Amino acid sequence: MITLDIEVRNKDNSLDTLRKAGKMPAVFYGPGSRAEHATGQSKKTVSTSISISQKDFLKVWKTAGESGVVTLKGPKENLDTLIHAVDIDPISDIPRHADFYVFEKGKKLEVSVPLDFIGVSPVVKDLGGSLVKALHELKISADPQHIPHNIKVDVSAIVDFDSQILAKDVILPKEVVLIELANEVVVSGARPKEEEKEEASPVDLSSIEVEKKGKKDLPAQAGEESTESATEIKESVK
Repeated sequence: MITLDIEVRNKDNSLDTLRKAGKMPAVFYGPGSRAEHATGQSKKTVSTSISISQKDFLKVWKTAGESGVVTLKGPKENLDTLIHAVDIDPISDIPRHADFYVFEKGKKLEVSVPLDFIGVSPVVKDLGGSLVKALHELKISADPQHIPHNIKVDVSAIVDFDSQILAKDVILPKEVVLIELANEVVVSGARPKEEEKEEASPVDLSSIEVEKKGKKDLPAQAGEESTESATEIKESVK
């Protein structure tokens, strides 16, 4: 059982004060209408603001994800929930708010469970190809207590480039019912990409200008000017 201690949040306290104490704001809510509550057919779960330890939440979130049951331990009662949404700080990448959904016991939930690809595919190992993972989650229905943390998909069944694993081929626990479209492709094999070899273009020798060896015009002119200057100096001496 995964548990998390909660406290009813006093909205008079600022969020800065809360976070400085190592806590983060959160909320829990659940199903039920006023009519059902009035007739006693369903217990209405009122949306309630709470505070939780940020450090403890990180551990719980890592273990439960968004499909594992988390029991909130409050001062009055314990509530079985699922982590419904988490708000992440875009700069620090740290959770800053969480929503918990209090599910109704005895009723199945429809959730998306992450896929865990295991095994080695002959397409990759022997044929040099790759795997195309079309789905990373699978929609299922199950009692909250039997929702798996993830669903394993053995890619060793991808033996050639025509092999596919469909949603209906994925082995599910007996308590879990598939909601995803049965013929939805989960993973398939892909041929290796052929590297395009660039052909070297022939060199046009006629376009290359050959520089003639010899004295350049500028130095030659400079030399002539120097000679003329020397002649003028000799004449002035005479």
